[in-house]
Amino acid sequence: MNERRYRRICQMMAMRQPDLTICLEEIHKPHNVSAIVRSADAVGIHQIHAIWPDQKVKLSVSSAAGSNSWVKVISHQSTEEAISQIKSQNMQVLVTNLSEQAVDFREIDYTRPTCIMMGQEKKGISSTALKLADQHIIIPMVGMVQSLNVSVASALILYEAQRQRQLAGMYSREISQLSEQEQQEWLFDGGYPVLAEVAKRKGLPRPYINERGEIEADASWWAQMQLSEKMKKQQLG
Repeated sequence: MNERRYRRICQMMAMRQPDLTICLEEIHKPHNVSAIVRSADAVGIHQIHAIWPDQKVKLSVSSAAGSNSWVKVISHQSTEEAISQIKSQNMQVLVTNLSEQAVDFREIDYTRPTCIMMGQEKKGISSTALKLADQHIIIPMVGMVQSLNVSVASALILYEAQRQRQLAGMYSREISQLSEQEQQEWLFDGGYPVLAEVAKRKGLPRPYINERGEIEADASWWAQMQLSEKMKKQQLG
């Protein structure tokens, strides 16, 4: 990894917002998931949540989400499980829903730890999510159409969150808010993608990336990395 890429990844990590996320409730169209993941990355979100009870849909959509290696997708089997985990991080949970208690999405304070929950393309947010959410929000519309594509709606809300956080100086930090482990993961996986794929395939631990963006690993790690798959199978028996 050259110095320019190392600095770029460090800059990206410093602007990541670990207390801002989005949760997709059974969104099943891969192109929608992929678009939402790209928007999440663009506003500095490093991980999102997704509720996929159907394993086949999960595998299909995970493939689309995986096209962006800079955002992790945390999968959940149920809405209750997802919201419970999110609230355990002291996040307010917002759901997009046209109801009497709903407020304009721009009235929300997104500088607080926040999760934005988006519903399934046809059915929208589930009754379970509506009951467990802290606040209902809407995107005001004055035309004949009364709904937006879920990826478009997600982008609008995420960029309002980014706007508020920029004004509050939350993108001006010099030190990343991510854990040391998360930073090391991004540096290796993003800075050395080919080596990262080999290490993953061989079941090797990630090496340490120093402050110059260099890999620090002992001779045995490098030997295992260079060992061909055929030789490894022969050695294992």
